[in-house]
Amino acid sequence: MTLLILDDDPDVALAARLALRRLGPVAVRHAPAELPAALDTLSPQVLLLDMNFTPGASDGAAGLALLRDVMARPQPPAVIVMTAYAEVELAVQALKAGAVDFITKPWANERLLASVEAALARQAPVPGDADGLLGESATMQSLRAQIAQVGASEASVLILGENGVGKELVARALHRASPRAAGPLLAVDMGSLPETLVESELFGHRRGSFTDARESRPGRFVAAAGGTLFLDEIGNLPLAQQAKLLAALERREVTPLGSDRPVPVDVRVLAATNVAEAALFDAQRFRPDLLYRLNTVVLRVPPLRERGAADIALLLRHYLAHFAKRPLDLGVEALARLVAYPWPGNVRELRQACERAALLARGPVLSWADFGRPDHPTAADTPPDTGLDLAQREREAVQAALAQVGGNISQAAKLLGVSRAALYRKLDKHGL
Repeated sequence: MTLLILDDDPDVALAARLALRRLGPVAVRHAPAELPAALDTLSPQVLLLDMNFTPGASDGAAGLALLRDVMARPQPPAVIVMTAYAEVELAVQALKAGAVDFITKPWANERLLASVEAALARQAPVPGDADGLLGESATMQSLRAQIAQVGASEASVLILGENGVGKELVARALHRASPRAAGPLLAVDMGSLPETLVESELFGHRRGSFTDARESRPGRFVAAAGGTLFLDEIGNLPLAQQAKLLAALERREVTPLGSDRPVPVDVRVLAATNVAEAALFDAQRFRPDLLYRLNTVVLRVPPLRERGAADIALLLRHYLAHFAKRPLDLGVEALARLVAYPWPGNVRELRQACERAALLARGPVLSWADFGRPDHPTAADTPPDTGLDLAQREREAVQAALAQVGGNISQAAKLLGVSRAALYRKLDKHGL
């Protein structure tokens, strides 16, 4: 099950279900008492949680209590809270309690989709990890040392790395190591936000400031007050919006849409991108003054193929132990092929491959076939193409598009003529 909606208003729940059904299966529940059983039986990836269930209530107390119960579970879903009352304090309390985002009713469907797509794409660390950044290679030890050193500062950090290497895990580790650890960590996927919503999302808006702005709402800068704001896929931010972000960072204040009164903000900003580092210095793509504001410290997360066989073997055993419901061993041949495999999808691909193997294993000893990775035969071993393998052609098309745009999800989706959500489903389908 992909999505679960808990809202006592049937019309609101139906509107959300219709808006989100393109992302995958959506289940709806209306009473808080139904939530535990739904979580147990459906195991949703994302929960959209209403904050008030009593007529006239507006303090969000019921929703916060449910949120804390959900987050106490061993493997909680990503939770997006929904409320008709756009109070900053309630949003901050929900983020501190573990929510990944908040939605104000009535919402714009683009905003709702962007929030849920980001939650689905985000890979949370496996419960039990100290920081989610497993590995004993020299590069990983160096990265953890840098996080410990930089985390305690207020410096802006730019995190670079390919898709699936764990850039958000680095951001979370930096937040935990900082004096702001008790405050919220709010992640924003800049690549999934429509350009028309960027300012509203970051800086907030006042009621009536644009069509469908029926209620005032705080922006991410205000909601993350006292904590950390993580701007993921910052390389996709249009140049016009980059100038406004730069102004907010320099002045440490934001002006909500529809207002002429700036609001002071107190956040630490972390940013990440999969764009090649050299491309960031192209002034036609990224403002140099914004880059220098964001990259006080640069942390580079290595791709899995550069971390060595020992790290790959460690991660394989870790994730298999996490997903398997019975003891499983890796065959010698399977292990040799897995550590030699290039893992173009990095740790995310390895994690999904382990989940697949744990679910579909035909015996106690896993084979290479159980992981569903392509064989990459040589030309001499490849038989003549006498038919169409549509799944393989689709996989190759996705790989080619990602390679052409340097791994940028938004640009690859445009190149393929599909939505970001559809591309994420294809990445998951093919283990990329």
